[in-house]
Amino acid sequence: MAGALLDTSVLIAGADGISTLPESAAISIVTLGELYAGVALAQDDETGARRAAHLAQVRRAFEPLVVDEPVAERYGHVLAVARSQGRTVKATDLLILATALAHDRELHTLDERQAALGRAAGGAVAPTV
Repeated sequence: MAGALLDTSVLIAGADGISTLPESAAISIVTLGELYAGVALAQDDETGARRAAHLAQVRRAFEPLVVDEPVAERYGHVLAVARSQGRTVKATDLLILATALAHDRELHTLDERQAALGRAAGGAVAPTV
């Protein structure tokens, strides 16, 4: 196992604790996109500034793993598992899970539905906190 892959939910919930995460932890480029969307969707300047500061902290802490052909292959596998089980899953969750699988990383998520799909797809998933 190459280490952990942190889902966006973990980064949002632990916004003040990024410095305490293991050095082997990584994120998907998709997570950066979700955090950028959070800044853009902020309802007020204070929230936007807080989210932008958090995004900057995440960018300093992690070099994101990109979506490439191995991730796309795993995405197809995870999507097939989800559809065969009648699951409705956000594309972003599928891509983050596929990134974890392609890089042999344990998925850390607070989203139990994503964790269950990860286990169904044969991935390693950390117990939710």
